[in-house]
Amino acid sequence: MTTTQIPAVTLNNGVSMPALGFGLFKVDDDAIAGVVETALTAGYRLFDTAPMYGNEKSLGDALHSSGLDRREFFVTTKISNDDQGYGNTLAAFETSLQLLGMDYVDQVLIHWPVPNRGLYAETWAALSEVLSSGRARSIGVCNFDAAQLSVLIEATSVVPSVNQIEIHPLLQQPELLAHMRTLGITAQAWAPLARGELLENPVVEALARNHGVTPAQIVLRWHVQSGVVPIPKSSSAKRITANADVFEFELSVEDMARLTELNIDHRTGPHSDDVR
Repeated sequence: MTTTQIPAVTLNNGVSMPALGFGLFKVDDDAIAGVVETALTAGYRLFDTAPMYGNEKSLGDALHSSGLDRREFFVTTKISNDDQGYGNTLAAFETSLQLLGMDYVDQVLIHWPVPNRGLYAETWAALSEVLSSGRARSIGVCNFDAAQLSVLIEATSVVPSVNQIEIHPLLQQPELLAHMRTLGITAQAWAPLARGELLENPVVEALARNHGVTPAQIVLRWHVQSGVVPIPKSSSAKRITANADVFEFELSVEDMARLTELNIDHRTGPHSDDVR
């Protein structure tokens, strides 16, 4: 199996994070050990989990069993909607640390803003305390819009390092990305392949033939060249390996333009306003 050397991006607090990660959403708990072993062999070092995925403990066990030094991998987990609020957040974070079997995580994110609950600012204050304590090397959010990001920063003066959002050629969110860039917030992409919808797109297929790569590699390379950190997931060893191998070719300006023209503001997952 080919091992890819995945480069790093530097977050706004100086922490280095791999420029491509491995998502564990809907990866069955009993499959984690094999999937993580395959991903590590392929070169992945960023692993993205969450309490709602039900696989924090299995991920921690798999990483500990790998024999790699703790500093060689980057672990992201999240604070669930039901765990928002200052005290609940601190307790939930400790539970995640225990399940992972780690003294610290590299990143912890607020999973959804759920503005109807009115708790995300105090949740962020709790994560700011976690960051100060060294139990997380970076903190961030998922699915936050520009106004919600401003609330966090005004409340704590702590700027999120990451905002993990649905982004892909069919949903590019240029205004939000531009706002994040002004704040130095790194964009991570969940559902970077539009849950597979892009893999049979004629433009993507044509570019894949031109470059001699897979359609998924074309889309992931678009993310990388757009300054976005994609977090693809797969349980197939072949696809896991191929998805990491996107740093040995480059899309031309024309290629990038063709993909950018695919934007139709199409979501494959929920809008944050609909998550309660």
